[in-house]
Amino acid sequence: MAIKVFIVDDHYLVIEGIRSLMQSEPGIELIGHATTAASCMSFLQQHSPDVIFMDINLGENSGIDLCKEVKTKYPGIFILGLSTFNQQSFIQKMIDYGASGYALKSASREELIEAVNTVVKGKLYFSHEASRTMRKTEENDAPVLTRREKEVLGLIAEGLTNNEIAEKLFISTTTVDTHRKSLLSKLNAKNTAALIRIATQLQLI
Repeated sequence: MAIKVFIVDDHYLVIEGIRSLMQSEPGIELIGHATTAASCMSFLQQHSPDVIFMDINLGENSGIDLCKEVKTKYPGIFILGLSTFNQQSFIQKMIDYGASGYALKSASREELIEAVNTVVKGKLYFSHEASRTMRKTEENDAPVLTRREKEVLGLIAEGLTNNEIAEKLFISTTTVDTHRKSLLSKLNAKNTAALIRIATQLQLI
């Protein structure tokens, strides 16, 4: 079944550019576009895309705020931040608000396709330029993690659930949950996506 992709950008040339790059790709179906936050939310009342390419700057509205709104109302939709801005603060905000990745508008066809195929598997995706920016971010001293916390963190990064982690490490799900909460606290992360991003920045995984 084709992955349904929706584009939100206030520049028609960008919409057409992405459409021309991806329209002939088997397994991906472009189901529409919106140029404003309001038209995006209106579309989502009637349609269910799998992935949204979302510009972080939508004229009067912020794509970052729209990302938060969409993820609150439609948590099953994967969002890829899209921007000409390759700044760590923008990337971080999008991930904190639930985006599954970030691509620059200069990304190649291969990168855009890889982005879609990566996020639908529940994994984070950063285009090459965005990834470099995240690695260059000034690093704070990494918190000290216990051996077990490091094991749990590694399995979280692989996408395992609490139950799967518990089975793999021969511990209870309650213990896994305790370690997960400890990791969120130590790394000052709001959610699992932010936890993985921060841990990657600090080279903990």
